[in-house]
Amino acid sequence: MPEQSAAFERGMSVRRTVLGDAHVDAANAAKSAFDTDFQTFITEGAWGSVWARPGLTPRERSMITIALLAAGGHDEEVAMHVRSTLNTGASADDIKEALLHVAVYAGVPAANRAFRIAKREIDKRETR
Repeated sequence: MPEQSAAFERGMSVRRTVLGDAHVDAANAAKSAFDTDFQTFITEGAWGSVWARPGLTPRERSMITIALLAAGGHDEEVAMHVRSTLNTGASADDIKEALLHVAVYAGVPAANRAFRIAKREIDKRETR
């Protein structure tokens, strides 16, 4: 295996902290020759660069990420980031506030869909 860049190593650390070891291990196990370059790209760029910056807390980044994913209609990613909020310090109330912003700035249908997803994920977490 080739040596990984500093951004990749930093990204894997942040990714594990935010998403959890189980998620990252499953994603790594599912990699193939087809998507390895893409996985490296998002690990270095999203996780090793943007998420690793010092300007915002993981909680703040989590809320922004959920709002942007909801606004874009990226349902699977919304669910994944709602599940990871326990790791970033964001609460259900934080998610609610972010999704209210989605309703105002990206539209009620996008927020409505995201509220359903978030509610489902929060309910699952609370019944464990």
